[in-house]
Amino acid sequence: MNRRTLLKSSLAAGAVTLAATAGLLAPGRVLAAYPSAAFAAKDSAGALSTAMGSPEYSLSDEISIKAPDIAENGSVVPVTVSSAISGVESISILSEANANPLVAVFALSAAEPYISTRIKMGKTGNVVAVVKAAGKLYASKKEVKVTIGGCGG
Repeated sequence: MNRRTLLKSSLAAGAVTLAATAGLLAPGRVLAAYPSAAFAAKDSAGALSTAMGSPEYSLSDEISIKAPDIAENGSVVPVTVSSAISGVESISILSEANANPLVAVFALSAAEPYISTRIKMGKTGNVVAVVKAAGKLYASKKEVKVTIGGCGG
């Protein structure tokens, strides 16, 4: 190791240590709030109530769910949700047959209301996409049949 590399490394380590000591590097401040009570809820109504503020939603044909009709492996079920509703604040995905139905919550701000992810399903059931727009909840459902259980099945 040459002298120049040693000096650069020492200076960088000292700057990081000084910033951490001064409280400028506090990862707890940057992390988003995790709705643990919503993800621990045992029913869809409780999960929606905790995560979105209300369990009441109206069905909408402006929400599109793309998921397989038959999932060969419940551990990795691809789900894509998009919405034509304007002013979308968040999109949540629930799997009604799971022991804990809330699978994901995506907070959107000025972004296209489109998400794509893979979820875990324990058994055959409805996948519900709940869109929050202008303070109201809208939803769409699609049944997915699971041939191999993903949540311990």
